[in-house]
Amino acid sequence: MPKKTAATPETNPGTGEESILVTAAKAIGAAAGKVARLAGATPEAGATKSKKIPKLVKKTKSKLPRKEKKAAAAKAAKKSPK
Repeated sequence: MPKKTAATPETNPGTGEESILVTAAKAIGAAAGKVARLAGATPEAGATKSKKIPKLVKKTKSKLPRKEKKAAAAKAAKKSPK
């Protein structure tokens, strides 16, 4: 089974010339860049950093120790008749 090799640009190994497709793609890209520059398109002066949205918001609820929590629950259970 032959080894897989990384993709190489389409060039002729003997002469080192580029294929017609590569040459055409470069020409089209250069022309598109010239048109964009004439139209006034400029690259952004620096990408604005997006603000990170936190996944979990911290709660401001006070935390009671276990004994105080149980005592408060027992007191609340006695208060509310069912």
